[in-house]
Amino acid sequence: MTTLREHTVAAVVDIRAYAAGTAPATDWFAGRAAPAFADDKAVICAFALRGEGQVETLPTDEFVLVLAGTLEIESAGTTIVLGPDESAAIPFGANFIWRASDDMLAVVYAAPTDQPGNTAAPIKIDTNAPLNPSNPPALENLLGEVPTCRGFSDYVSANAEFCAGTWDSTPYHRRQIPYRQVELMLLLAGKVTFTDAHASVTFAAGDVCMFVRGDGCAWLSEEYVKKVFATQRPLA
Repeated sequence: MTTLREHTVAAVVDIRAYAAGTAPATDWFAGRAAPAFADDKAVICAFALRGEGQVETLPTDEFVLVLAGTLEIESAGTTIVLGPDESAAIPFGANFIWRASDDMLAVVYAAPTDQPGNTAAPIKIDTNAPLNPSNPPALENLLGEVPTCRGFSDYVSANAEFCAGTWDSTPYHRRQIPYRQVELMLLLAGKVTFTDAHASVTFAAGDVCMFVRGDGCAWLSEEYVKKVFATQRPLA
């Protein structure tokens, strides 16, 4: 694991703070900043693309979340336009042209794979997609009422370990638990406080954070929360 910026809770990284000051670049791959996190299953970097370029064959699944400016992704005659706080999943093997504004800043989450998932074309994350019931945290980890949780995955990898979409929940309090996953999260509504043995940090709507594998942290949300997520979690 590689983290570049000190933070108060070891499991959580403030991605907007990490990405600030990323040098402009003209190459989709070579222009990426040193990663906020990297292991053999997940790499999360910032890039500040300028101009236009083409990717002939994407070697991994990727999720891109624009922090500032605009990014266009054109593939097979369809163009996705991403503005601030908008995101897309780009599957393994995709061929696409990209165009970036002169102030574009984004975070890109790459998950190694060898085949596309549920779609072979880039797909924009739909934050208004109908959400389906999803499992709440395990009862033994809750420190209060059981929440009602819902989610929708716009993209799911071929091995079902990497996915991206939207999720929401009623308030809940969960104790600190170990994390097997690496998750990138944009809060769309509400706020959450994360706590470990040393400190607490609170993120609110509009904030972007990342959770890393390891000791994890506690979760406390005292109001409705909705988020965009991209996560890689080994099945075994």
